[in-house]
Amino acid sequence: MNYKHLHYFLQVAKSGGVLRASEQLHLSPQTISGQIQLLEEAFGTPLFAKSGRGLVLTEAGRMVLGYAEDIFSIGAELEEAVRDHPRKEKLLEFRVGVADAVPKTIACRLIEPASQLPEPVRIVCREWKLDTLLGELALHRLDLVIADAPIPTGLSVRAFNHRLGSCGVSFFAAPALLDSCKGRFPACLDGAPLLMPAEESAVGQRLRSWLQERSLHPRVVGECDDSALAKEFGRRGMGIFVGPTVLERDIEKQYGVRALGAAPEVVEEFFAISIERRITHPCVTAITEAARNELFAPPARRRAKRVA
Repeated sequence: MNYKHLHYFLQVAKSGGVLRASEQLHLSPQTISGQIQLLEEAFGTPLFAKSGRGLVLTEAGRMVLGYAEDIFSIGAELEEAVRDHPRKEKLLEFRVGVADAVPKTIACRLIEPASQLPEPVRIVCREWKLDTLLGELALHRLDLVIADAPIPTGLSVRAFNHRLGSCGVSFFAAPALLDSCKGRFPACLDGAPLLMPAEESAVGQRLRSWLQERSLHPRVVGECDDSALAKEFGRRGMGIFVGPTVLERDIEKQYGVRALGAAPEVVEEFFAISIERRITHPCVTAITEAARNELFAPPARRRAKRVA
C-alpha cells in the first residue's frame, strides 16, 4: 500500500470530490483520480461510487476512511512528540582511576569540579592499586589517575605527572578518647591509641618518620589501607586517626571528632597522572585548576575566595 495514495483518498473523502481535493493539494484532478485508481487496485475493491456529479464512499471506502483517519492522526501526534521531545545531549564520559591510598574525601573534592562543567558528564570511577591503574591508563581505558605519589621510577608507562598540591595531616580523636589524650600536642600522642596508615603508603612512611624524630611512641591499634575505614574506626573511638589538614573542618563535622593538632611536616602530595603532557581534556582541566586554586591554595587565598 502506498501511503501517498491513501493521503489523496482521505482528502477526496473529506472534501467530497476530486476537484476540491485537487485544489487543496495543488494537483491536477487527473493525477488524483489516477492515484486513487491505483489504491483501489491495490485493495482490490472500489472505494468511491458516482452519485450524480459527485462521489460517495462505498462500504469498503467507509472502512478505509476510518483507518486512514487513525493513521494520519497518529502520524501528526508522532511529529508533535518528536518536535517537543528534549534533545538528548551526548554525554561526555570521564573515566578516572583513584589510587587506593588517596583519602576518599580528597578524591571526591578533586573529582567534583568535573561534574560541574557546562556540558553533561558521566563520571566512571575505578579504585585500585596505583600500578594497576597506570596499566589501565596506558591502554587508554582511563582518562586520568589520581594518586598520592608520582609515577614510580622503573615503571614503563608513558604518562605525565601533574602536581595538584600538597598539605600536612591533622590528628583527630572521638570525644570518648579526648580524656585519655593527656598534655599538649604532640606529646599527647605518646602512648595513645593510634590508627596508622599502611606502612607502604607515602603518608604512612612520612608519619612513622615524624613520630620517630620526636620520640613519640603511640600504641598502634590498627593499620588501614583504606583511609575511610580508619576514619570510621576513629569515629567509633577505636583510636586517633590522621586526615588531610585542608579538610580538618569537614572531617570534624562529618565524623563528630575533634582535631588534636596538625603536623605540616607530614606532607601528603596529590598528582593527576594522564597520557597528556599538556592538559586538554576539559574534566582534567577542571580538576587541576580547582585543586591548585582552591583546595590546595594557600590559606590566605582560600579565605579571600570565600570572602569574595
